[in-house]
Amino acid sequence: MKVAVIGANGQLGADLVSAFSSAGDCVCPLNHSEVEISDLGSVAYALKEFRPQVVVNTAAMHHVENCEREPEKAFATNAIGARNLAVVSRGIGAVLLHVSTDYVFDGEKGEPYVEDDNPLPLNAYGITKLAGEHFVRATTYKHFVIRTSGLYGKSPCRAKGGLNFIELMLKLGRERGEVRVVGDEFVTPTSTEELAMQLVSLSRSNCYGLYHATAEGSCSWYEFAHEIFSVTGSKVQVHLAAPGEFPAKVPRPKYSVLENQALKKLGLNLFKPWQEGLHDYLEQSSRKLSVPSSN
Repeated sequence: MKVAVIGANGQLGADLVSAFSSAGDCVCPLNHSEVEISDLGSVAYALKEFRPQVVVNTAAMHHVENCEREPEKAFATNAIGARNLAVVSRGIGAVLLHVSTDYVFDGEKGEPYVEDDNPLPLNAYGITKLAGEHFVRATTYKHFVIRTSGLYGKSPCRAKGGLNFIELMLKLGRERGEVRVVGDEFVTPTSTEELAMQLVSLSRSNCYGLYHATAEGSCSWYEFAHEIFSVTGSKVQVHLAAPGEFPAKVPRPKYSVLENQALKKLGLNLFKPWQEGLHDYLEQSSRKLSVPSSN
């Protein structure tokens, strides 16, 4: 099968290229230098030349603060870009897998969100990503819209300065011997490697629609950090940040845990508990931290 991966040099995109290639597919990796998704002509040229059976879109304007400062630019990429990919995918008969976000919710539910819950984004990033979902779902029947949360992977995350949360904690732990982390925001840390495998599995089905796709379980960022240092056997001290110690520049959902209800109903859910995904990531990357205790 011929698969085009948009945003192939990103944190998720790199693992998607690897996962589809390992599954025996012919993969065309497309980066920003090769396709500008906000430009319909650019999308048409890139995809019609390769004529894939599957198009996977990971490209987006991810930086939440930048989206708030430049909402028109965010809409052009996250919403119009998604529409352009849906239009061209429909025209060439390709299936479109479009990656979305937990930020389409406001976090007020207090228990895991399912696909039928009403979205209510708090910021421009969430709003533009939700608009992209609507464009995809209204434009092409052969689509998978996949919401996910708390991604981390081997490839650098450019929107976060090149470091995912795990690598940031390990870096701060090495430098300081202690970290301070918020305990009132809850997510499901999800490995991009696991998500990529899930998307490959979905691409083999014709069960089109909206899906939540995250690791099993949930935790606060504080609990996540504590587990990172526990697994690495370090003596870094993890402290609970005081309320308001790290004020957000843009409103974000305090609780954005997703439940993979649709995947489970179809027997397609491949995800493990988030702790297992973290252990696998650290084992594969051989990240071992040895920092003396702070007294």
